[in-house]
Amino acid sequence: MTWRASHYVAAGALAAGMLVWAAHEAWPSREIPIALPIVVTSAYDEWADTLGRREMLSDVLARGGITGREYVRFMKATHALNPRHLQPGLIFELRRLKGGTVANRLGVRLDPENHLVMSRLGADSGWTETVEEIPWTTERLRTTAVIQSNLYDALDAAIPDSFLPPGQRVALAWKIAEVFDWEVDFTRDIRPGDRVEVLIERLQSPEGEKRFSRILAARVDVARSPTFAFAFESPDGQTGFYDEKGRSLRRAFLRAPLRFSHISSRFGGRFHPILKRWRSHQGTDYAAAYGTPVRATADGIVTEAGRNGGYGNLVEIRHANGIRTRYGHLSRFALGLHAGQRVGQEQIIGYVGATGLATGPHLHYEFLVNGRPTNPQRKDAGAGVAVPAKLKAAFDDVRAQLLAELEPSGLPAAAPALGAAAARED
Repeated sequence: MTWRASHYVAAGALAAGMLVWAAHEAWPSREIPIALPIVVTSAYDEWADTLGRREMLSDVLARGGITGREYVRFMKATHALNPRHLQPGLIFELRRLKGGTVANRLGVRLDPENHLVMSRLGADSGWTETVEEIPWTTERLRTTAVIQSNLYDALDAAIPDSFLPPGQRVALAWKIAEVFDWEVDFTRDIRPGDRVEVLIERLQSPEGEKRFSRILAARVDVARSPTFAFAFESPDGQTGFYDEKGRSLRRAFLRAPLRFSHISSRFGGRFHPILKRWRSHQGTDYAAAYGTPVRATADGIVTEAGRNGGYGNLVEIRHANGIRTRYGHLSRFALGLHAGQRVGQEQIIGYVGATGLATGPHLHYEFLVNGRPTNPQRKDAGAGVAVPAKLKAAFDDVRAQLLAELEPSGLPAAAPALGAAAARED
């Protein structure tokens, strides 16, 4: 058979059809194939570095490749990062491009409220500094603790880490003692079974960190006698603590010259451990660690600061109304303390030691009224100044609200069956 032109056209069409069919079989989706884009999942190396003991900022920066001129440019750009004020253990977050040798980003928490970020602009282009404010949120929480030995242990047993971390529980204990400094001597007054209730403000960061902020209200039951404290802010912005009747908890004299120490010898007669005979003990001994700061219990004028026989290093302070206080066996005096100097309540006047007739480090504290030794634990420190009459209505409203949050049922909270159950996030 002779092939005509039409036969060649038909054969070409058939061949083309076979190619199209083969292509469809190879790509069932019948779509033109497209190359997948390249996705970079991790373009950076990121790591954390900790400032070690006896290290400087330059050591951390050097491990991030920030040395020489780059170090100079970095330090020129930062104003918030003071190398002289950095504490060991500070954590730095660093980042650099994969394959690079110099970090192009450094972050560090300056304090609980601020986070510093240093960003490298490019080779030989310097750095920029940004201080980011950490948005802590505030919430009100309450907790109850039953004291068996001391305030520290009671709060530690009652509050789980999810409520406050250990370091913040310590801060809370110190603040409770500070609020009741004029009312309760936590070294002597408390007994097993006494309790403390407290309403606080807690701060929480976006990362879940928790911090104690401040006390709003508290109640301490000592020997079945409750003492309340309510925070109240005056129009001038000053915050004080007042009892349920609106009287300030602040008194002329502190209950104790030390915080959280153990009273080893009380007022009255005792067998002297060095002289080996019974003699009158005209003060109170506070056993405490060597070097513990000693506070003036009231405003006054220093009448003596020096060596005095069995007292060892002694400070005597004259107060109003014929009252004098003495602080003996000190290891050393506060810097610059001298006779004739005026000191304020809670001012540090010396440090616990074992000078004079002492078998170990402790503070001997005396309270004299018109020259006569008096038991300082029984001294009436006077009534606190009341809330001004013009603010009494406002205080009453604040107190009622805080009391409702401190004791939601209107009655003291029941003792928890388990320590951790005492912390409630109502």
